[in-house]
Amino acid sequence: MAEPARLPRLLERARRQPSAFLLATQLLGVLIYPYLGESRTGTGAVALFGLLVLALAVWSVETTTWTVWVSIGLGVPSVIFTVCQLLSDAAVWQAWGSGFESAFYFYAAFSLIAYMLADRDITRDELFAVGATFTLLAWAFAHLYVLTQVIWPGSFTAALNAGEPRTWMELLFLSFTTLSSTGLSDVVPVLPHARSFVMIEQVAGIAYVAMIVSWMVGLTVARSRARHGSADELN
Repeated sequence: MAEPARLPRLLERARRQPSAFLLATQLLGVLIYPYLGESRTGTGAVALFGLLVLALAVWSVETTTWTVWVSIGLGVPSVIFTVCQLLSDAAVWQAWGSGFESAFYFYAAFSLIAYMLADRDITRDELFAVGATFTLLAWAFAHLYVLTQVIWPGSFTAALNAGEPRTWMELLFLSFTTLSSTGLSDVVPVLPHARSFVMIEQVAGIAYVAMIVSWMVGLTVARSRARHGSADELN
């Protein structure tokens, strides 16, 4: 009798903490991608599941008529073009799919930022949102890089197979290393548009840590000090 009750509890926890569920899904995808290789079916299935979780997270943190329509306007084409990529290798589907997915991830990231900045009381889910927003930005720029190399072939090079288009995992790795300012990637932008987008991501990564993360940490410290101050007054 205890087993059937676990699913409703899991769904309720996902509803109360959508950012935690989203972050876990994103990180799980990072671990799953190497096992899929460049399988179109596998990566497409993971992408579809990620889009579903992303849509649920966005609707959970901010549900207004405007946000719902924006989510539908970006999410539905993303799903359609992702399915098209599963059925065909044509570059046009990859370009359209990556374009809409990049826009959807950027929109979701800004929605989570607005969610975090909406009040001065830091909840547990808002702390998870700090990590989830970072991964959303990494995915958004990775899809932007996919679109870039479709429009401008040869935009990126690497130590291995230098003349070939970079794989999704390579571009996601480039995005994470650029956004975090670690600079560990062996994937290098070589054409002007690719370099422009990488520079924008570098600025976004620094700004995110300097503004959003430091703001959240400051509020957390202030709340902790306020609690200790109240306890001292009672004593």
